Amino acid sequence: MKKSTLVSSLIAFVVAFVVAFVISAGDTSASAHCQVPCGIYDDPMRITMLREDAVTIGKAVDSANELVKEGGTALDLNQIIRWTTVKDEAATNIQRIVSDYFLTQRVKAVAADDPGHAAYLDQLAKMHAILVAAMKCKQTVDPANVRVLSECIEAIAPMYPPPHDHG
Repeated sequence: MKKSTLVSSLIAFVVAFVVAFVISAGDTSASAHCQVPCGIYDDPMRITMLREDAVTIGKAVDSANELVKEGGTALDLNQIIRWTTVKDEAATNIQRIVSDYFLTQRVKAVAADDPGHAAYLDQLAKMHAILVAAMKCKQTVDPANVRVLSECIEAIAPMYPPPHDHG
């Protein structure tokens, strides 16, 4: 068997193995705080989590792009797959926090004739922008999409400030 055929077969096997592992190990349940509702919310912590996941996506995108520039060995391909998996998991985390926490727990519907309706629509639009930006980060390895995601997260951060210490 030719060396190139062997390497191609090895790469195909590694990709198939990783894909099968990711699919079988994937968490299909969605947990959210708080579906009861318990009234215990930590909005600033969720913003911190969103920011951390966005930074993780940025690191994964930069690392994958750097590995592509460096070569194309089987080890590089393995690392690119791992970075892609991490990137996609972080984007999914963002989507779950926005959907399961903010949209269901914190963004309250306001009737169209209520004075707060415009602010409600603004919140919805900003949350939707985060969801779309996270999706684009899953689809690509473009640092521009990571910047947009971070900007979208920062657009909602002032709505959920940390508690003020009057100490």
